[in-house]
Amino acid sequence: MTRRLLLGCSAVGNALVEHARDERGGRDDLVAITDDTGWVSTLRDRNVATVEADPTDPGTYPDSAAVVLVASDDAERNVAAARAARERYPAALIVAHLGTAPTDEQRAAVEAVADRVVDPVEAVAGRVFEAVGLDGGRGADADAEFAHAADDEKPARLLSALRGLSGPLLVVAHDNPDPDAIASALGLARIAASIGVDADACYGGEIAHQENRALVNLLDIGLRPFDEVDLDAYGGVALVDHSRAGINDSLPEGHPVDVVVDHHPPRGPVAGSFVDIRPAVGATSTLISEYLSRYGIAPERDLATALLYGIRIDTKDFTRATAIDDFEAAAALLAHADESTLERVESPSVSPETLRVLAAAIENRDVRGPVAASCVGEITDRDALAQAAERLLDLEDVTVTFVYGYMDGVIYGSARARGADLDAGELLRDALDPVGSAGGHASMAGAQVPLGILSEVSESESLPDVVEAFVAGRFFEALADAPAQPTGLPPEFPTD
Repeated sequence: MTRRLLLGCSAVGNALVEHARDERGGRDDLVAITDDTGWVSTLRDRNVATVEADPTDPGTYPDSAAVVLVASDDAERNVAAARAARERYPAALIVAHLGTAPTDEQRAAVEAVADRVVDPVEAVAGRVFEAVGLDGGRGADADAEFAHAADDEKPARLLSALRGLSGPLLVVAHDNPDPDAIASALGLARIAASIGVDADACYGGEIAHQENRALVNLLDIGLRPFDEVDLDAYGGVALVDHSRAGINDSLPEGHPVDVVVDHHPPRGPVAGSFVDIRPAVGATSTLISEYLSRYGIAPERDLATALLYGIRIDTKDFTRATAIDDFEAAAALLAHADESTLERVESPSVSPETLRVLAAAIENRDVRGPVAASCVGEITDRDALAQAAERLLDLEDVTVTFVYGYMDGVIYGSARARGADLDAGELLRDALDPVGSAGGHASMAGAQVPLGILSEVSESESLPDVVEAFVAGRFFEALADAPAQPTGLPPEFPTD
């Protein structure tokens, strides 16, 4: 299978081949097509499979190509080759060198079909590597990354999915979005805009957490409330930081989805023309940052700041569920981000509701071995539960926390685990997914359960007591049955 296709040749194309030829170990996955006899001879001498033919004629192209590089010196032929390649390989990543002295019309024609355009003034091999998300000056490391980029078709498939939409894109964050969801929604909208696809980012619920509000206000982030959105006005829907329509977002359940980018483990099959879910990565913002880099898009200061903050929050400043990708993305974003704004976001005023929930969580805590669970009763801010769960981890010898409360006819819960031989996401799924929805990662998870008949309490009962008995019973029962128990959990763990 052809993975890389070089159409036409010049100093740019030749330098690209020279840089990459050794690391492929002679594998026949690079094909060059040029009608320049001199370049044909040179490329063949370097053991590059070369076809002497017109690079603008799709009849000479191989059956498949993941990455196409258009690299002639002739601007008009590059226009024709780029157009032919786009028609022949709709999903390919096309990087086009404009050639010598291109006109404005030729430049516009290439930009209309290519994913990345290399300016002739800077047309050197390092610039081509940068255009596909690489740094051409890093020797063996760059060779290894070039192999990775050529084999990874996700960037090309994402652009193909976006181009295939019949109208604007609606990027949907999960309800009551956290910084990772907010930044990811904005980043995906920016990617769509880079190829001429109009996109709006939206969210359901409210942005209640004080730090999240500070982020949105200080960066003047344009995220639309879902209630203001007309779904019929959009040609496609993308989900970020979650993967199922109607589950923790304001879309109708089962609504068609075109694009999904997420880092949470899916609970069942995920539908979409393009799906990228990587649970090993600490934040969805990391994935969006990777795509921006692959496409050669330098994020604006506000977007870079939001993405960096999203990574820091979801990885708890790189101390929780962190992958190498998260460090690399954060390092790349740091050059574009506004650190003074981050300092202001991280030091907002704390709302009275957050303090009340934290106090209730401490007062009502039920500690069993290394596990602390707490019912805080009726709430007005869901985000306060997560903050309380984080703070309860500061209790001595506690490695797992679960804080829950109810509002608007729904019970919400947030769990955290640190240094425990236990998957918090699986624990909540086992306990509450059968009666609601739950999920997350090993170290952080959430759940929501309809109150239903629990709200119909008798005069002798209180709703907080009924909720606590129901949720705590299921939680501790699932904990006792968990295959991997928290460190220090007694073998005979009490369930009542």
